[in-house]
Amino acid sequence: MAEDHNAYVIEQFRANVGQVDGFPDLLLLTTAGRRTGRPRTTPLAHREDAGRYLVFASNAGSPQHPLWYRNLFAAGGGTVELPDGEGGITKLSVRPVELEPAERDRQFAEQARLVPSFADYARRTDRTIPVVALHPLDLTATPGLPGAVVAQLRLHHEDLRRQLADLRTRLDTAEPAPAPDLAAQLRDHCLNFCYGLDLHHLREDGSFTAFERQFPQLVPAITRLRAEHRTVGAALADFETRLADPATAADPAALRTALDRLTEGLEAHFAREETQLLAASAPHPER
Repeated sequence: MAEDHNAYVIEQFRANVGQVDGFPDLLLLTTAGRRTGRPRTTPLAHREDAGRYLVFASNAGSPQHPLWYRNLFAAGGGTVELPDGEGGITKLSVRPVELEPAERDRQFAEQARLVPSFADYARRTDRTIPVVALHPLDLTATPGLPGAVVAQLRLHHEDLRRQLADLRTRLDTAEPAPAPDLAAQLRDHCLNFCYGLDLHHLREDGSFTAFERQFPQLVPAITRLRAEHRTVGAALADFETRLADPATAADPAALRTALDRLTEGLEAHFAREETQLLAASAPHPER
């Protein structure tokens, strides 16, 4: 199955710092699903070109464009994971631009020369295989862009806060114990929140890289924020585990305690993130 194969490649990529036997020059692209909004990660062959990353919507020569291609343009961007050359993985927020026909033909021909399987893919399909340039977020490209990015992060935070409040309201209506259908509703609602938080943190990690490059003084703070992502992720996993266990799912008080711990960690993280990134990105008056 293609999904099982992709899952294996993704696991190997992350475990081995981007190295997967038989798959050189890989990156991982994560986008939001067009219909579900959930994170979708796809391993893709790529080629670096003048500071951008070229990817090829071959779908192994299938008649349809791949899902990642449709999700990427529907979302307007995504996050890539790449080896950083120093024994780690870097995450970058990227903006997609589909190449115009002349450049597309030239770049695809070069890719087919370097990796002959791409020529095979082209022969298998009647469609023109798109070539997409992934442009990393550059905070120097537009005046005021850092502040706009922080403003967007704050909007995401507010949406996550609303989802947390809704979860708490649902728990507060579950006295003395959730009925089976309510427990199932809580699990479904939590699943949507969990996917949303995972995607949000991945997007933030990509934006953090751009902030580190533009504002080197933020490196210690961003290192802490990334560590907090892991701490919040552990609290989220604990809440999910409790909700999935019939014994603890029937105990609203225990669930509220776990949710309060998650909420407290998130609120502190959100506040620190907004304050530090906004302070660094605010325009400073001339002296």
